Order: sequence, then structure tokens, then C-alpha cells
Amino acid sequence: MKYIEIDIETTSAGIEAVVSALLAIGITDTVVEDPRDIEDLMEKKQTYDWDYLDDEVIAKLQDAPKVTVYLEDTEENRGQISAVEAAMEALSKGVCRGDFGDAADFGSLHVTSSFDDDTQWKDKWKEYFKPARISKSLVVKPTWEEYEKQEGDLVIEIDPGMAFGTGTHETTSLCVRMLEEYQKKGDKVLDVGCGSGILSIAAALLGAEDVLGVDIDPVAVEVAQENIRLNHVESVCRADYGDLTKGIDYKADIVVANLMADLVMMLADDAAKHMTDDGYFISSGILVEKEIQVADYLRGRGLAIMEVREDGGWCCIVAKK
Repeated sequence: MKYIEIDIETTSAGIEAVVSALLAIGITDTVVEDPRDIEDLMEKKQTYDWDYLDDEVIAKLQDAPKVTVYLEDTEENRGQISAVEAAMEALSKGVCRGDFGDAADFGSLHVTSSFDDDTQWKDKWKEYFKPARISKSLVVKPTWEEYEKQEGDLVIEIDPGMAFGTGTHETTSLCVRMLEEYQKKGDKVLDVGCGSGILSIAAALLGAEDVLGVDIDPVAVEVAQENIRLNHVESVCRADYGDLTKGIDYKADIVVANLMADLVMMLADDAAKHMTDDGYFISSGILVEKEIQVADYLRGRGLAIMEVREDGGWCCIVAKK
């Protein structure tokens, strides 16, 4: 689809006034980017809200806040560019008059517009997702790629969509390798935070008798359900909506969770209740810097640490009930 992008440069204090001015001319859908939100995130005391921040995100702290409008590229909507420019000019004059107080600073209120076509980039990410071996026996293959299966290969067909993991991240492959080592045929497996369903499908292909994947994102659940069907494991595997293990009545031989360190610790409080005697808790998404903290927390919940494996700055911890 061809679309118009209209950007308005402002300040944190000016965002509300800009959005109100746009509402006055009939534009109700806006996207706000405010570096102050990143600063608020970094200052949060509840560290489970974030584990690390990418350098690109840190760089955005230097950007000016902006309000963006996306419109379908039609003759009528092209006329909206002039309407937005006029609205921002009127807002700027109001600031100069002191309508918002003598100290009001709404920034330049500069308007820029561009025209683009999402057909050129919406599937661009697919060029970088190729078949990949993520463990001794398991290979992840995108649905649109060919792969010549080798003897002993277990192939996971996946269509993750742009918003979900492809299975090639170190934390996912660590979990899969631990499933290969600790899962027995006929086991029941609970996959907490299943995302696109890769770990659930891997458990099913490795011979699990029953697999339940849960995720708090309903879109992720839909993607996981579709990938389960793609791999023809729906007879033993399913994905449902859930917030960690809250309200879930399910006991598994293995609980696997590829989350973040603090979410893993939150889950550990309940994990043992959902594990059979001698069951295993396989957790990753943990930065190596937090390995000791998480391991100590698991021990404090009556779990014995069996193994810790590291890869690319991440670690996977296997604990036993």
C-alpha cells in the first residue's frame, strides 16, 4: 500500500497540544515518539521491565520528540498535508502570543512529509531468515525456503511474522539443546511465553506426549497455533493465552521458559507447582551477568541447579525439583 508519512517535531511539553490540534482537523490516529519515555524506563525500580537497552535505543535519547501521522496516499489525504501545516502554524502563533503560558516551549513544530510504498519493505526481513541448525537434531526452516533434510534431522517449519522470533537466537537454541538432553519420550512439557511456538514444536518433535504453550500476547498465540498446524503436531501440542502460569492447571515433566531474568524469577515461585516429582525447569533469556542472581533465586525456591550453559552473552539454567 502507498502511504503518506507526516512528521511534526516538537517537545515533550508540546505533544499534547500537537495531538489536540490534529484532533481539531479530524486526524485521530497518531504515533508519538518521546525520548523521555526511554529515560522513564531506565529509571524504573522494577527491573523486570527491562534487561538491557540496545545502543540504538540509547542514541534516540538525543532525538527531539515527534508526532507522526500515517495516511493512505489518496488525493484527499494529500490535502491533509497543508491542513497539518496550517494547524501547526496556528499553534506556533498561539505559543508566541502566550496562549499556553509565558514559559511554554513546543519546539519548532516543523512539519515534514514523505511518500512511501510498504510493498518494498514489508517482507524485506525474510531475506535474512534462512534454514538454521539450532541443535544436534533440530533445524528451523522458514516456510518459504527449501531445505534438503539430512538423516536424523527434525525440521521445524516456521512462519514467525515480523513480530516474533525465528528460533535462531542464542536463548532459543540453548533451550532446544537442553530439551534434547533432558526430555524423555512421553514427557509432558509446559512452554511458558511460547511466542511463535518453536520450543513447543521442538518438544513435540522430540517425542513429548503432551505439550502446552502459553503466552500473554493473543497474537503470539495465534501465530503459535498456526505453526503447530504447519508442523502437524496438533495431536499432542497446543497454544493458549495465559499470563505466565496464572490460572493454569497443568503438571509437566519439563517447564521451559525463554523469558527475561526477572520474569524467570517471577515464574520460579510457581514453577514447582506445575512440575512432576523430579521434573526439570529449563530457563533462558538470562544475561550471563544475572546468572548467579537467578541461580541463587531458584535454589531459594527449593530447586537444584543441574547445569548452566552459556552462548553469546546469554545463559540457560537447568534446575530440578
